[in-house]
Amino acid sequence: QVQLVESGGGLVQAGGSLRLSCAASGRTFSNLRMGWFRQAPGKEREFVAGISRSGGNTYYADSVKGRFTISRDNAKNVGNLQMNNLKPEDTAVYYCAADSRALYSATYVTRTSIGYDYWGQGTQVTVSS
Repeated sequence: QVQLVESGGGLVQAGGSLRLSCAASGRTFSNLRMGWFRQAPGKEREFVAGISRSGGNTYYADSVKGRFTISRDNAKNVGNLQMNNLKPEDTAVYYCAADSRALYSATYVTRTSIGYDYWGQGTQVTVSS
């Protein structure tokens, strides 16, 4: 079992920044591919960013590319999502996810929700205009 706990959400004005963190436990962190998803009211959950087990490969949704940065610290068992130049349309509950499957190479990035088997409880991000 993997436990994921997000933190760092909050209220910020448009143009501002927030840094989300995801603390993982229960498995060797470097064996997990990590990702961030978000869900706005009335909308489906959508992929935001993903990172490979090694941390050397990342992938972003077009809507956040150039503004968000995903990273991980395998020594501290923590994943992060740095969000800059936030927009009101970024308002959502943000979820950290882990893919524990022993598949693919260390450089693979999981890009769809079906590929993730563990999820955090979510943290609210609200961007005011």
